[in-house]
Amino acid sequence: MISEFLCLLCLGLCAGQGGREPGEPLPKPSLRVWPSSVAPPRSNVTLQCRSPTKDVHFTLRKGNIPLPFAQPPASTGGLAEFLLTDLRTSQAGKYTCEVHRGGLPSPPSDAVLLLVTGDFSKPSLQAHRRGVVTAGDNVTLQCQLQDYVFRRVMFALLKAGEVAPIQLRTPVGKETDFSLGTVTAGDSGNYSCVYFLYQAPFWASKPSDPLEVRVRGEVSQGFSEI
Repeated sequence: MISEFLCLLCLGLCAGQGGREPGEPLPKPSLRVWPSSVAPPRSNVTLQCRSPTKDVHFTLRKGNIPLPFAQPPASTGGLAEFLLTDLRTSQAGKYTCEVHRGGLPSPPSDAVLLLVTGDFSKPSLQAHRRGVVTAGDNVTLQCQLQDYVFRRVMFALLKAGEVAPIQLRTPVGKETDFSLGTVTAGDSGNYSCVYFLYQAPFWASKPSDPLEVRVRGEVSQGFSEI
């Protein structure tokens, strides 16, 4: 049961200031996944639902199904944190949250897709251009399947330190290109890619080996696979 893996650490329920007038529509909350929405199996992630309105209750949904959790204590913040532990493939999917006050729900947050990796073999990631990368260069990374998958898949480009994929692409055959555009020093970092089923059960591959991109001004420094 997913309830065995779901607990709520709530910093924002039922009490505090910042309330709205009775009958006034509640604004939709926001939802994010920490530390990343693409996670390995058996790891832990936190889904953070934030509302600009206090004095509310929070509900987390996977698809259209509200997830059960113990009634949390009241506090004064506008943030609820839902902890998913020991992740399994069955917990991959689209999540939303909403807030309630006086029986009136807010609109749901924008959906967040949680992927649990490891169901398919890892793709490869390489750069079209080798050698020195300087600020202002155009850099393209190519993610390629090692095996055919006979269902609709999407590719996701990941950057270490980012909480969500930085780009999503549909494949052309067994591969797809991710353009970083005109790069700056801020594009330096470790990149990887995964592919996943675009619909339930949202199975995802293992991540590719990382590819380091290093961008400098006029100093000779390049990028290479590690």
